Amino acid sequence: MAKELNPWLAADARFNEAAGRLNMDEGIRKILRSPSREITVYVPVLLDDGRIEVFTGYRVQHSIARGPGKGGIRYAPDVTLEEVRALASWMTWKCAVVNIPYGGAKGGVICEPQILSPGELERLTRRYTAEIIEFIGPEKDVPAPDMNTNEQVMAWLMDTYSMHMRQTVTGVVTGKPLDLGGSRGRPEATGRGCMIVTLQALERFGMKPEETSVVIQGFGNVGGMAARLMSKRGFKITGIIEWDAAVHNAKGLDIEALMQHRKQTGSIAEFAGGDTIDRDEALYLPCDVLLPAAKEGVITSQTAPKLNCKIICEGANGPTTPPADRILADKGVFVIPDILANAGGVTVSYFEWVQDRQGFFWNEDLVNTRLEEIMVNSFKDVVKYSETHKAHNRLAAYMVALDRVSFAIKLRGLYA
Repeated sequence: MAKELNPWLAADARFNEAAGRLNMDEGIRKILRSPSREITVYVPVLLDDGRIEVFTGYRVQHSIARGPGKGGIRYAPDVTLEEVRALASWMTWKCAVVNIPYGGAKGGVICEPQILSPGELERLTRRYTAEIIEFIGPEKDVPAPDMNTNEQVMAWLMDTYSMHMRQTVTGVVTGKPLDLGGSRGRPEATGRGCMIVTLQALERFGMKPEETSVVIQGFGNVGGMAARLMSKRGFKITGIIEWDAAVHNAKGLDIEALMQHRKQTGSIAEFAGGDTIDRDEALYLPCDVLLPAAKEGVITSQTAPKLNCKIICEGANGPTTPPADRILADKGVFVIPDILANAGGVTVSYFEWVQDRQGFFWNEDLVNTRLEEIMVNSFKDVVKYSETHKAHNRLAAYMVALDRVSFAIKLRGLYA
């Protein structure tokens, strides 16, 4: 099971399968299989009590063939170089699937952000930024928020970079506060993208939102926003699964009331508008759409046979393992893979970067219109590859991505 849950092995297995179906040149395979650069830094931070702690940080740039690296920075105690490497490669494929001019990158710091004070988090962020500063920038590598980081962390990162450059450089990060060059529609973008591609899947199967039941794992920025937007669009959200509990109502949950309940109590448990149920069993609730939006390795060879859904929309990165892919394909589940389903976030990050560089900002309607256009076109590209190559959707998405990145490498040639 440990091998099945290894994110780098999962990314590599899918890469190999897609490259094989494309009959990709062995030399190009070697280039794309290996990251361009892996950076490990050791970050000394003065804690509030006067002690000095040294944290380990990473930044992996997988590919810059199609443009600057792009990818979030996560703060978590279980961050590993293998995980960051896998996430960086997924960013390469994600940006290529939605055809935006970025490569893939990812960063992480091994820490427990929940026990660090705001001052300690700021000092950690600024020193980590200083350690990787020569490798990031609007034309090199553009970080963004990820697990346990947010727009405030991005503001600190942007300010630190700007102080070193002796000028304000808003385009060095995305996911910033609006007042510092952030984009309207960015907080909702990943959840909105999940809704858009789910609507495309429903259209394909002749289903209507108001007749569609949805179970969502995760109630944070991605899952919570997807729940809110899908509920407003008419979907019936019958289950929400969080780290500490799950709630279920076969008639549909009142998402706004559930959000208010969590704000007041700190948990979704004991919500009056639904039944509190076992969080592990909630994954197997009967539904039309399952939307995992929490963490990697949730749908495995052990859990996949027990799922009771028609469509899976992957809001999280890497929620499904390669062995589970085969099980889902045999069950006839229509999977909208992560590198397509959750690409709304990086797409609007791209919009933010463009706006920063232009010094001209769009209204939210324009952001959402352009997001929908890209997500719909990308969904159609993946489905077309799936039908043409008789491949399941994840393999098709990887084939689209690898085709685009390898084509860029061939056009550029090999510098020697």
